[in-house]
Amino acid sequence: MNAKPQLVLDIGGVLLTNLSPQLWQQLSVEANVPDNVIASQFKQEVREALWSGKMTEEDFWSWLCVSFPSIDEQKARKLLHANLVALPALSYLPAWSRIADIHLLSNHRSEWVVPALAAVSEYIESITISSSIGFCKPHPEMFEALASRFGAFDRILFVDDQEKNLKPAAKIGWDTLLADSGGAWIGDVSRYLSDPQLDSRNRSAV
Repeated sequence: MNAKPQLVLDIGGVLLTNLSPQLWQQLSVEANVPDNVIASQFKQEVREALWSGKMTEEDFWSWLCVSFPSIDEQKARKLLHANLVALPALSYLPAWSRIADIHLLSNHRSEWVVPALAAVSEYIESITISSSIGFCKPHPEMFEALASRFGAFDRILFVDDQEKNLKPAAKIGWDTLLADSGGAWIGDVSRYLSDPQLDSRNRSAV
């Protein structure tokens, strides 16, 4: 059994902002369409393919510019990266890494999030991104790709901002915690790591 607990964190909505309404609003201004049009079309046409790696990043930008011809690709790229903003939990990684091995498990593009996490990379044991695995959470394959690194008796806490992603983690024996938007979960993680007897507050609910 690993002496350290294993802390598995989602990225979007946990460490960095999700692709926020602000981004879609900014792109909508560029495209001269209503605010929700680009976001809705993204979810319907490309989201699953982009996150799972079936669509390349370059194909995404081509899709965006073909679908909305008035969008300038270089400006859109800058807007996206400007909207990947650090959330408060990111500053806790150095302290948490002294107690736990930290792993990231996220539906995202590695091209986008890895550079955004460069400043804390030394505190991260592993990064598992859907675009590299070929599956998205909550598919079990995403969790199995990381679970192979753990021992049978390791104490593992998984944090995600979407409850549907907690269920497959609980099924394989991980403790789970929902990242609330107010950030109360950060204190729960610190207490979990400092007390081996303390289960996460959401474990019994999943």
